[in-house]
Amino acid sequence: MRVVSIKLPEELDQELSEIARRRNASRSVILREALEAFARKPRKSVTAAAGKLVGSLHGPRDLSTGRKHMSGYGE
Repeated sequence: MRVVSIKLPEELDQELSEIARRRNASRSVILREALEAFARKPRKSVTAAAGKLVGSLHGPRDLSTGRKHMSGYGE
């Protein structure tokens, strides 16, 4: 197995130690499991993450089509 070094804020380091102690596992095991879970988690697109916000605003679909928004552009 490959050795990797990371830096953790003090609070996160303490939390990692506490989780490892409660589970009677090494800190390395806890970190590996967390990284594996993160890697398996399906990634959302920005549009999917925005959810209900998409399409909730009113106005032109494309600002480049509105003369008001394009006045002075390229001058």
